[in-house]
Amino acid sequence: MADYDVIVLGGGPGGSTVAQRLGQAGRRVLVAEPGRLGGTSVNLGPVPAQSLLHAAQTIRDLRAAPAEGITVTGLNLDWAALQAKKDAAVQTLVGGLAALLKRLKVEVVPAAGRFLAPGVVEVGGRRLTADHVVIATGSVPNLPPLRGVAHNPCVVDAAALLASARVPDRLTILGGDAIGLECASLFSALGSSVTLLETLGEIAPFMDADIAQKLRPAMRPVRFRLGCRLERLDGGTVYYTTAAGGAEAITSDVVLLSLGRRPRFEGWGAETSGLHITPRGVTVDDRLRTSLPGVWAVGDVTGRGLGANTAIRSGEIAAALILDPDQAAKGQVMRWEAVPYTMFGFPEAAGVGLTERDAEAQGLEVVTATAPLVLSERCVAESGLAATGAVKVVAERATGQLRGLHLFGPHATEIIWGAAGLLELELTVADVRQIVFPHPTVAEGIREACWAIREQ
Repeated sequence: MADYDVIVLGGGPGGSTVAQRLGQAGRRVLVAEPGRLGGTSVNLGPVPAQSLLHAAQTIRDLRAAPAEGITVTGLNLDWAALQAKKDAAVQTLVGGLAALLKRLKVEVVPAAGRFLAPGVVEVGGRRLTADHVVIATGSVPNLPPLRGVAHNPCVVDAAALLASARVPDRLTILGGDAIGLECASLFSALGSSVTLLETLGEIAPFMDADIAQKLRPAMRPVRFRLGCRLERLDGGTVYYTTAAGGAEAITSDVVLLSLGRRPRFEGWGAETSGLHITPRGVTVDDRLRTSLPGVWAVGDVTGRGLGANTAIRSGEIAAALILDPDQAAKGQVMRWEAVPYTMFGFPEAAGVGLTERDAEAQGLEVVTATAPLVLSERCVAESGLAATGAVKVVAERATGQLRGLHLFGPHATEIIWGAAGLLELELTVADVRQIVFPHPTVAEGIREACWAIREQ
């Protein structure tokens, strides 16, 4: 008899979800986590950022209060108090997760686990066996081979920036991924002079290009430099070549590296595991099965959509299929095309499914329509004709099936789950037109975009 039913390597969103679901079913589960439960999402990235962004939104609202007929005086930012609030929120979530797993009788070992073979893992110097092993080791930031980055005290990652002792006067961000855009929004709202350098022709390559192009000017006063070739760093000075070929430099107090993330292959035995692994990640199918029997992989380590939402859902599916393989026939499979992305900046952005460019690359004939959120009566009521935002729909030309939905504007990140449901159910544009949306809401922009397709 094996020591455990399941051993999970990693206690982030994916690994802790697997452990929670299996613990609820009474399985004997061990989680090996050398850091803090919750992983990057809870401890270093989205959750700390969300705490600070909420405060920054409050500041933005107060600054805009005179337009609402409200006079505000004596506005002051206590950065230390805000940091304490953020840290308390993180501690509450980590402690709550630990208490939940303990109540479910999940054993958590504060040590790294090393995969030795299917069903065999070393944890804290102990050789343990299990019927199933789940790899959930997460991801790490990409580090560019750029001269002047290593051992440069001015260069930080997002985790260090969010925990910094003060708000920098000048901030340069290298890379326009989601966390880079969120940090640009955050620190710009807090008073930093922010410039973002992007090597591609547009920010946010994960977004639909039309939405990204509209989002960028809505993020003023953040300054963007697109199509740059990064050359080197010297302290807080970044030397780069512009898209036009000119040599330029920008100096700031802090330089944030925000060039995406990659799966974590180090420290858990990936190199000797015998698993099929590519530079993209541990190869899995839509049931989260790896190339070895009884071995599963969930979350960022698969490279299939880096984000806590993907990790959580993949963890749920792996747990369900460990408990009952027949659940796959009942819909417990990973629908990668229906995983939404989010960007919690000012304004928010979100999307799900294919972008127009993705559809064209796949040879799909699609029709698209974009509806500005100024058509939303709620947006106009709250912001007037200056309301910012848009919704874009991508649908198959022949069938009308919805294949992608992308938007930016107020509450975008709270709306996108519904769009993901539309894709999961394989609804058509005609189906969406028949849905009764609450009124007045921002979500009505989805309906307006679907009706706009008919008018083309």
